[in-house]
Amino acid sequence: MTIWLPAAAVVVGLVILVWSAERFVDGAVATSRHLGLSPLLIGMLVIGFGTSAPELMVSALSSLQGSPGLALGNAYGSNIANIGLILGLVALMSPLAVHSQVLRQELPILGAVTLLAAWQLRDGVITAVEAGVLLAALALFIGFSIWRSRQRGAEDALASDTAESLEQQSMSLLRGLFWTLLGLALLIVSSRILVWGAVDIAAAFGVSDLIIGLTVVAVGTSLPELASSISALRRREHDLVLGNVVGSNLFNTLAVVGLAGVITPIEVGSEVLARDWWVMALMTGLLALFAMGWRGRPGRINRYEGATLLALFVAYTGYLVNSVIAA
Repeated sequence: MTIWLPAAAVVVGLVILVWSAERFVDGAVATSRHLGLSPLLIGMLVIGFGTSAPELMVSALSSLQGSPGLALGNAYGSNIANIGLILGLVALMSPLAVHSQVLRQELPILGAVTLLAAWQLRDGVITAVEAGVLLAALALFIGFSIWRSRQRGAEDALASDTAESLEQQSMSLLRGLFWTLLGLALLIVSSRILVWGAVDIAAAFGVSDLIIGLTVVAVGTSLPELASSISALRRREHDLVLGNVVGSNLFNTLAVVGLAGVITPIEVGSEVLARDWWVMALMTGLLALFAMGWRGRPGRINRYEGATLLALFVAYTGYLVNSVIAA
């Protein structure tokens, strides 16, 4: 078999994956709105987590097919791409002002989840029990988010941004359900095509599925976050841009890795903790530092800070590519 067929599968799989993810998120948001979910909850969970549906599907299928390294690389690589590539590019287009107190509360949670990931990586394997801990933490976070959204005075800058975005959407409940189900079905099919192509390419070039997951698959599955972030930026909904990334990264670390690890325990090479986790942790720390502000400085991500995040992403990706070429 030539390399062209797997390469075509990756390209076609990514195109369908991105398109179906957008339809899935649009349908899920419309359905949630008709079911009476608050704008704050839609902004935090439905949009932020919904844009991580590609990572979830790809990771679950790759674990089922015996490539858990692809699942882990996809999750961590997507987190790095979300902060470095997406927020970096968006902040270069227009500095992002952070007004949402909810996001300031979620950023420490993201930091704690990142530290939990390091603890689980320490012995070289993420067991089914440890993966179950991640899923339990996700359930607790979702429960806390639902409780918080129902509290009096829960309206927030993130809720205002989401409500403004929802005003432009007139999709009926029936149509919302249709696109949710069709988008989900296409996500599954396209993820299967993408995983098959990525695994075959890795085998053909003698590259680990971890590297493929950290680069090609991670950037590809992060495209829905990029599309939704640029769309929100055009409407000057800065808190929704950051909310997409924070929600997506929480979902990637907890749900994507958790589901993959429950299906098949994930063997972790020492380089993941020594290299990839540190880059993810550094970018998460910089994101929190920039977005939360310090010493009276208001929370924001300006162009210089966006350029810093983007430069880190380019340097990291370049290092991975160079390591493959040198091998």
